[in-house]
Amino acid sequence: MTDRPSAREFLALVTDDFTELPRPGGQSPPDGPLGWPGYDAARARAAERTGEEESVVCGTGRVAGVRAVLLAFEFGFLGGSLGRRTGDRLEAAYAHAREHRLPVVPLVATGGSRMQEGMLALTQLQRVARESALTREAGLAQVAVVRDPATGGGWATLGAGADVVLALPGAQVGFAGSRVRPPDADPAAYTAEAQVAAGSADAVVPAGELRSTLGRWLRLLTAGWDGPAPVPGPLGARDLPVSGWDAVRRARAPGRPRAGAYLDAYFTHRAALSGDRCGGTDPDGMLCGFGEHAGRTVAYAAQTGAATRPAGYRTATRLIRLAGRLGIPVLTLVDTPGAANDAEAEREGAGPAIAELFGAVAAARTPVTTLVIGEGGSGGALALAAPGRTWATPDSYFSVIAPELAAAILKRGPGEVEATADQLRLRPQDLAELGLTRTGDQLFPGTGDRRSEERM
Repeated sequence: MTDRPSAREFLALVTDDFTELPRPGGQSPPDGPLGWPGYDAARARAAERTGEEESVVCGTGRVAGVRAVLLAFEFGFLGGSLGRRTGDRLEAAYAHAREHRLPVVPLVATGGSRMQEGMLALTQLQRVARESALTREAGLAQVAVVRDPATGGGWATLGAGADVVLALPGAQVGFAGSRVRPPDADPAAYTAEAQVAAGSADAVVPAGELRSTLGRWLRLLTAGWDGPAPVPGPLGARDLPVSGWDAVRRARAPGRPRAGAYLDAYFTHRAALSGDRCGGTDPDGMLCGFGEHAGRTVAYAAQTGAATRPAGYRTATRLIRLAGRLGIPVLTLVDTPGAANDAEAEREGAGPAIAELFGAVAAARTPVTTLVIGEGGSGGALALAAPGRTWATPDSYFSVIAPELAAAILKRGPGEVEATADQLRLRPQDLAELGLTRTGDQLFPGTGDRRSEERM
């Protein structure tokens, strides 16, 4: 990116209105805490050039109608670097957000910590991290916009530490700035697009769409409700399968409605979370995000019918924990033949990723509603299912293991697979009779709503 707007120009781009917060007082000793020769003169030149007294502008404003605290970095002021007075402003802004129950929007454009203040500058990252943590514990959302550049500790705290990370196209984003990377480093790895691909940011958003996108995220993350998410109605078959193998055949049918169709029917609009924040994404196996249903926000984690990879499980865990902090109920859609079981999945930590998701669902702070819409393949599917709040559509099944694999383990021939499917009692009506799922008129006409006596 070559055209870099100032902090206030960027604030005008994303806000309907903006009011700057009072600036914390305090005087710095001559040439700063280290007595760095020429530091005062450099600050004076930066102030004259930008019209700012520090590298960040903090205030409140409305973004597409939603009020928030905004932290806009001025890169023209000493490279948007963080110093002690920057930390003072950021700390006061976060405190204001908590006092007034407002989400926080960092607009990050920084080269890192200010060398002229040495370690005192670097430790501002600890102050920022603490303020961010306190704000997270208070149940307030943080949505960052990473501009050009977003590097060093500013990216590693205000940017990457946010709940949702949006990035401008082509922005330089990475912990290592351009002057401190290895000489042979691939510059493409330090871009907004690369961070999205690596699961460290959620989306690249053109500047012209930023206000509406940011406003949509803020509305979704500030509109939770107390009750559970309603169960979606079935989009496919309405009659129950006659046999176990019939249930398997239906669930595997290419034309059966998949997660995308269910999410489109359920939500007025939705916004996707992308990535596990550990270097991975699973766009083909797990869809996660927040959407509007009946005027309120519901979080969703939906398997797509493919084998789920470790990054998919970690992204779902991230979603459930974020929804819990923000008081938003969760809808999960189960549809997978099982967890990915190739060697790469093991190297990526399949077991720990599934374990984390089991734990997140078990400890969820808001209600989780689960609908099995296709294949329920073993523990890779069960990890996404809510104990005591799981339903199943007529064209789905849930099994301890796929019938073919069960037959192989039992040393049965291919001709015995269908009979094995019956023995596994994997049909939706079998699951209800076993007390493992709940029933309702919207899924099984005429059954009413029977709560399972046992828990999955």
